[in-house]
Amino acid sequence: MANSPQAKKRARQNEKRFAVNKARRSRIRTFLRKVEEAIASGDKESATAALRAAQPELMRGVTKGVYHKNTVSRKISRLSARVKALG
Repeated sequence: MANSPQAKKRARQNEKRFAVNKARRSRIRTFLRKVEEAIASGDKESATAALRAAQPELMRGVTKGVYHKNTVSRKISRLSARVKALG
């Protein structure tokens, strides 16, 4: 347990940051799930639209420090390849 005032404050900040990052990760996963569902349905137009909507969210996750840049680049690359392979 934190004893010093500085450590107590840091613990409070960590809790807040954890909640914010958790919400961001959940939001990004929702966008990714929509892309996956569109790919599974086989509809190229909806898959392309879902991917276009997901890309800025993923990159925002990078700028906010939720995900690493290379991780997001890899996800976008693999998803776009799968969308391109449709139809």
